[in-house]
Amino acid sequence: MSSRELASLRQRWTTYQNLAALTEHWYWRPGWRAGRHFYTWHLTFQEQPDLHRLVTDLHHHLQLPGLDLVPIDGLHLTMQGVGFTDETSDSDIEAIITEARQRCSGLPPLDLSLGPVDPDAEGIGLLVQPWSAIEGLRSEIRAAIAAVRPTVPEPADGFRPHVTIAYSGAPALTAPIRARLAELRDMPAVTATISEVSLIALHREHHTYRWSTRATAPLNGQGPQRAEAEAGRGDQ
Repeated sequence: MSSRELASLRQRWTTYQNLAALTEHWYWRPGWRAGRHFYTWHLTFQEQPDLHRLVTDLHHHLQLPGLDLVPIDGLHLTMQGVGFTDETSDSDIEAIITEARQRCSGLPPLDLSLGPVDPDAEGIGLLVQPWSAIEGLRSEIRAAIAAVRPTVPEPADGFRPHVTIAYSGAPALTAPIRARLAELRDMPAVTATISEVSLIALHREHHTYRWSTRATAPLNGQGPQRAEAEAGRGDQ
C-alpha cells in the first residue's frame, strides 16, 4: 500500500470516529431528477467471484439501520462523467468512444486490490489500490473527452478510487455501524483484474444505481512498463 493510500485510509477512519450521524446519500445532485440518465465511464465488476464473496460476507454483517446495501451487480468504480444523455449528441458520444478506445488500447489490464472497508458519512466503501494505475486510466478518458468537447466535466484533482458496498440511506447514528466496522477492518483484501472500462448510461431507482452499457474500451495493450520489461527479457 502506498503512502497516499495508507494516509487516506487512516485519516478517513479517524474522521469517522468523530462522526455522530450519517448523511443521506440519495439527495438530488444538480441536474439530476427521476428518470434522467447520465453518461459516465465506470469500472464494473461482473465476473469477479472473489470480490463478490467478500462483499456478500460484508453485507451479512452490515444489515444495520441507515445502510442501503449495494447489489452485487451494482458494484462499480466511478471514473469520469461525460454528461446527461439528453444533453449529449450521438455524434459526440461516438467520437468520445472512438478516442477512448484508441487511447486505452495500449494500456495493460488493471490488477487491483480491494479492501479493507473504508467508510465516510455517505457510505461504506472498499479501498482500491493502486491509485496510480486508475489515475492513469482516468487521465486517458479525460483526454478522450477533451479531444471532442471544449470542456471536461468534474475536476482532474481530488479523485479517490473506491468501490461502495453500502450507501447511507438515512441520518442514522453511526455508533453501532462503527462498532461493526471495527470487527471487519481486518478482513483480507481480494484482487481483481479489470480488462475494460465501460461507458454507461446511469440512473437512480429505489436507492440504487442502475445502468445500461453503451460501449466498452478494452485494456489489452502492453503498456510502456510491461513492454520494456518484456523487451529486457528478450535480450537475455
